[in-house]
Amino acid sequence: MSLLPRTAEEFSSAEYWDRFFKKRGEKAFEWYGDYNKLCGVLHKYIRVQDKVLVVGCGNSELSEQLYDVGYKHLTNIDISETVVNHMNQRNAVRRPGLTFQQVDATQTLFEDGSYQATLDKGTLDAMASEEEGALARKMLTEVCRVLSVGGRYVCVTLAQESVIKLAVEHFVLKGWAIRLHCLQEGDRTEEDSFALPVFVLVCTKFRQPMPTPILEMCLGEDGAPLRYAQVSELLSSVREHQAYSVLRKRLRTETNALDVSLTLCHSKTGLPRYTLTIQDCAPGAKVPRLNQFAIFIVPQGSETAWLYSSMEGRKQLAASANFRRLVIVAMHRNQEYIDMEAVKSELSPMVMDLAPPGMPANHQVPFLSVGGDLGWREEVNRGVSPLSGEYCVENVKGEDGSLYRRLVFLSNAGLVQSESRLVSSKNASGQKKSKKKSKTPAAPITSSSSLSVDSGFLCCAHHEVMVAGLAMLSTGTLQSKDVPVSVLLVGLGGGGLPQFLRDFVPNVHVEVVELDPVMLDVAKNWFGFQPDEHLTVVLEDGLDRICELEKDGSSFDVIMFDVDNKDTTLGMSCPPAAFVETPILQKVSSLLTPRGVFILNLACRDTALRKGVLERISGVFPTVLSRKIEEETNEVLFCTHGERGTSDSTPILLSLNQNGRSLQSVLCSNRTEPNRQPHIDISELLKVMKVE
Repeated sequence: MSLLPRTAEEFSSAEYWDRFFKKRGEKAFEWYGDYNKLCGVLHKYIRVQDKVLVVGCGNSELSEQLYDVGYKHLTNIDISETVVNHMNQRNAVRRPGLTFQQVDATQTLFEDGSYQATLDKGTLDAMASEEEGALARKMLTEVCRVLSVGGRYVCVTLAQESVIKLAVEHFVLKGWAIRLHCLQEGDRTEEDSFALPVFVLVCTKFRQPMPTPILEMCLGEDGAPLRYAQVSELLSSVREHQAYSVLRKRLRTETNALDVSLTLCHSKTGLPRYTLTIQDCAPGAKVPRLNQFAIFIVPQGSETAWLYSSMEGRKQLAASANFRRLVIVAMHRNQEYIDMEAVKSELSPMVMDLAPPGMPANHQVPFLSVGGDLGWREEVNRGVSPLSGEYCVENVKGEDGSLYRRLVFLSNAGLVQSESRLVSSKNASGQKKSKKKSKTPAAPITSSSSLSVDSGFLCCAHHEVMVAGLAMLSTGTLQSKDVPVSVLLVGLGGGGLPQFLRDFVPNVHVEVVELDPVMLDVAKNWFGFQPDEHLTVVLEDGLDRICELEKDGSSFDVIMFDVDNKDTTLGMSCPPAAFVETPILQKVSSLLTPRGVFILNLACRDTALRKGVLERISGVFPTVLSRKIEEETNEVLFCTHGERGTSDSTPILLSLNQNGRSLQSVLCSNRTEPNRQPHIDISELLKVMKVE
């Protein structure tokens, strides 16, 4: 019989708790803990000399144990005559001062303010399920009456949402201070079928009601309190602790954890600090006996890499590490990490809860990393755009030792919006740098003042492929530097792609359409973007601009869509759905010159949605080719007016490879810095093309 909910949301379900209380059986209250588990927090809030009312005492040994350690002023009440008689007989000789009375906790005859503490172990949980919580509210009202100023209601509870919400809202209306302790799980055996944490709710009465609610959560009996502004935030924290306990239980009993994730927050600020992803080895994999469990620390700035950010990548990482269980740890932005040893010390107590079943208690767990350090990240700018939301610009050290600058929208912090390589300002006009990994990685630079963006380096693989698509223009166009090339690019980002085109494609004019003026400022201030007569920016909705250009009779040799989708509910992150509807595609087609090519960056995880997009594009453009970006969701589509058909498809593919070499030879040095060459191998990019 399992009493564990299948999802965290079930903690909010009345039906789940109804099933739980029906199934829990005679020993149910053992799950609330005995004196040894509860004594630390009870002694913290109940003094030995306090007059204590124990409501719904039942046949629990807790009152007897408190009496034995010095609490001599306990009044125990229960509605069951049988229980009261039994407990009085059991304690008549050994504990003559310990009394048990048959009293209804919802209507006692005790005087107002006659107790300094009220102790409740599970009674609130049981009563809240009766009469839609009416009995529980009556009991809490009676608790408020009999407690003196400064008195405390101390309730041991499983904190099912309906119960804890009822109690917290009741005492908030009374103006009491509220604190919850989530007690740490003990070393239960793996055969235990129950893993919910026990909470202790402590509500303190004030002479004057508090004007602003005091809502706090502590981890363990001595944990520092974390304060919340809203009841909903406190309830959310309760659910998170409950969900973690369930996850911990499952990980201690199951051996097929695949890509299970949880986030650890800073104990004082509540901000996310680590994200842990658990990956077990594949069934049947041959794992060395000593390779039980390992922790892999993802270097700062590398968490968006395919190997760490995708399920497929993490599976590959786990297979390479070859441990029974691998925990992959990513560090969050806006957090400070001293060094690897400090991270190990901080994580060690927590990650051991996630060890695979059967691992020896004294087993040494290795911490793995790339290069043995934490990586490096420096946030250089943070702001808010009314259109794009909160964003940050950060410098990171790549695994190749080079420094990079990234633009990240924090609504989707796992995705890099734009990226550029950084070089020392004094070397910005120097010689070509290799993309190969450096044998001696560069040391982190902690100041941005000496860095500048290398506009001749395209960090994004799909940008390299989009540039390679210029090879689809006619051979004569590529070989003659006197023939102008017109480009319309929808989507600016950090400006790396349009700036590369302006700097290295001869006789080109690029018009960029960008909706968000904040992003234009970011590109100029942080990514070295500099418009001129060859590179212009229009601040306008891309769809509106396309319609305007069609009305004006404009034409372009190349039209590029590289615009992200703000609607995260769709399975397509690039472009927005409206950009690939048939009417817009038809306008794009009419804007292209006869030799022109429409180049689309498509990122679509939804197979059916992708199929529909391709069908609409194919309905407008006779020839559509695709280049999948390795280890990414992105693919780049090349669409032309060329005739579809077997006889024409092969020549098109051949011309792509041939013109790729031509384009590589035609890409010129930077106009203003003659020694700078573009870092791109066009012919290599065009080897994997296919007709859709």
